[in-house]
Amino acid sequence: MNRFILNYLGIFFILLSILSFFNIIYSYYFNLYLNIDTYFYTLLISLIIGIISFIKSKIEIKVTIYTKIFTIIIGYFSLPLIISIPFYFSIYNISFLNCYFEAISGFTSTGFTIFDNIKHLDESLILWRSTSQWIGGLYFLFSILLLIDIFDDSLKKSLTNFISFNYSETFKQFFKIFILYSILTIFLFVSFKLINLRTFDSFNIAMTIISSGGFLPVNDINNIVNSNFKEIVFSFLMLFSFFSLFLIYNIFFLKEKSLNFFAEDIYLFIYFSFLIIIFFVFFNSNYNFSLILFSLTSSMSNIGISLDSTGSNLWFLFLLIVIIGGSFFSTSSGIRFLKIYFLFKYSFNEILSYSKPKNVFTNKFHLIDSNVLQKDINKYFLSVLIFVISFLVISSLLSIFNVSFEDAFKLGILTLMNTVNSSMYNLGNFNFSELNSYAKVILMLFMIIGRVELLTILIIVKKFLFKS
Repeated sequence: MNRFILNYLGIFFILLSILSFFNIIYSYYFNLYLNIDTYFYTLLISLIIGIISFIKSKIEIKVTIYTKIFTIIIGYFSLPLIISIPFYFSIYNISFLNCYFEAISGFTSTGFTIFDNIKHLDESLILWRSTSQWIGGLYFLFSILLLIDIFDDSLKKSLTNFISFNYSETFKQFFKIFILYSILTIFLFVSFKLINLRTFDSFNIAMTIISSGGFLPVNDINNIVNSNFKEIVFSFLMLFSFFSLFLIYNIFFLKEKSLNFFAEDIYLFIYFSFLIIIFFVFFNSNYNFSLILFSLTSSMSNIGISLDSTGSNLWFLFLLIVIIGGSFFSTSSGIRFLKIYFLFKYSFNEILSYSKPKNVFTNKFHLIDSNVLQKDINKYFLSVLIFVISFLVISSLLSIFNVSFEDAFKLGILTLMNTVNSSMYNLGNFNFSELNSYAKVILMLFMIIGRVELLTILIIVKKFLFKS
């Protein structure tokens, strides 16, 4: 294993050991001794692996795109093994498969859980669940940076003033993302405190929101979001995982400001405003717009949590919004709004070019200085095609393993989009602990596929099938 893989994963193993240490301090401070030994195990194992990964590094070699893909995929399987340790050695007698399921669900920021009653859990374990989401969101952002050459050359060009993609600079850029991600988490924590959420809930929810996760520190979000004002504030705070992570940085710290650096976020703001108007005009008959706004922003950011009083008759619309997703450089999943918009406009231009052959239609889009490249359009189309294929596969497999067709349909979308099941999708009472082992393994695999995208796996397959 080369130096890059070991160093990259070693950073996260060491980070896990630091987070384990914080959990130990928290447990001692609040006299929560029931599961404290499990965090010592996690601390020692992750620290040892992290140190070895740096000491045993081989001589640096050129990092290929295949190495980067392998690195990301290995991390999505290996890091949840460490995260699952506190679940497995806790007093709750949980099987290894359920522990690994919970860990992968947290690390991929999906939010499916095998726990029926969060009130019965030790507070330190609730904190650990939120921690797994937080580090998973950070890992996802690092992965986007690492694999941006695959996904979007046009976006890469628009960010070169902030991000360098040279190997020597990679870890420096990772550090910048870590600082920004941490600052935004603290901001969310303070914001939740200002609307009178208790400290423990505020901290856990801040880690959930910034990572676009679905784990909550309570059974019912209605117990803490219990006023229209809190619903509205909470709704807008969820947009932090919808817009680009670099939006605030670019606004305040970018020296040479250009609309090109804000193009995606401007498009997303127009999209968000359009949905607000549509839902306010057509779906506000009961004057419960704050509830609909909550579900709308939760779906747009791929978080998925909802208030029980939200009308479940809109579940199909919310699922469509989940599929679209948010910013490319955010912790949200989805196909991404800009990809769909570019595909639509490109297709429209192609139709016009045939109907009006004397006219010339370019692929230059508003707010973006250069044309979107043809190869990027091809990637966007492939992303949509891969999603359709993946969705058909996971839905079919879940149906085979005794999940009803409707639930399999909804779970297929939510799994691929890493969005938690909730009442607004008519899945609030779905019990993952009762699923058979095969269904759980399928969900775990597709939760990871939802994060790495099947496109990266196809590239690996191509390497072995067409190698000379």
